[in-house]
Amino acid sequence: MARGLGKGIGAFFPDTSYTQEDQVQSINVSELRPNPYQPRKTFDEAAIKELSESILEHGILQPIIVRKSIKGYEIVVGERRYRAAQNAELKTVPAVVKELTEDQMMEIALIENIQREDLNPLEEARAYQKLMEHLQVTQEELSKKLGKSRPYIANHVRLLQLPQIVQQYLSDGRLSMGHARALLSLKDKNKLTPLLQKIIKDKMSVRQLEEWIQRSNENVSRETSKNTLSPFLKDRESALKSYFGTKVQIKKGKGKGKIEIDFFTDEDLERILELLHTTEEE
Repeated sequence: MARGLGKGIGAFFPDTSYTQEDQVQSINVSELRPNPYQPRKTFDEAAIKELSESILEHGILQPIIVRKSIKGYEIVVGERRYRAAQNAELKTVPAVVKELTEDQMMEIALIENIQREDLNPLEEARAYQKLMEHLQVTQEELSKKLGKSRPYIANHVRLLQLPQIVQQYLSDGRLSMGHARALLSLKDKNKLTPLLQKIIKDKMSVRQLEEWIQRSNENVSRETSKNTLSPFLKDRESALKSYFGTKVQIKKGKGKGKIEIDFFTDEDLERILELLHTTEEE
């Protein structure tokens, strides 16, 4: 297996290295298919192009590992070389054929990519989650087998709890893992979208974001303690939220009260005003 594996992990996975006894075959690029269990969803195009230029000059020095499938061959290890070969318009590539089960294909794809350390944080998180589910092990057990700390694995897996929009920002590289982890502690999720825009616009550091979230959470706690509504008002507040499709707060004070309706864009405001206008006409 790849370098850096924990002491116990080798027992779970077959050896995908090749020796002189293995027969290196020349396989048509058109017959190859990516590993369906590949956790990496994005590839660095510049790096692929650089690799393809090296392949044109020196050839593919290390054969791709594949397994036979119904429609040709599935790549076990070496998808970057495969993509670079496509980019270089090669007709054939050197490959070693291994006999592997579906389970082994998935395990090898996850481990090989984790060990390369070039997955984005979300891809790595999904890989850990899949391994834990497939091997039926805890974070603690997986950390020992992979030679990584339990907090390291736990911090990655927690990223899967983030709303989809934050996951997208993280995958795109617009947010760092530090920013994403900080956003997990934001109590008022209605502030999430404008906060993401603020992070990008103001180029907020992780520390600045943590301080902003701390202040926001303190305000939420104060408002919650102040704004204890009767069952009747809670029911009305819930009905207004459903009607307007956004956060609505009824705040009751001494002798007066107010209703706050959240909006995030001009179009959102127009939508809410249309609903208010409809109510007036009725």
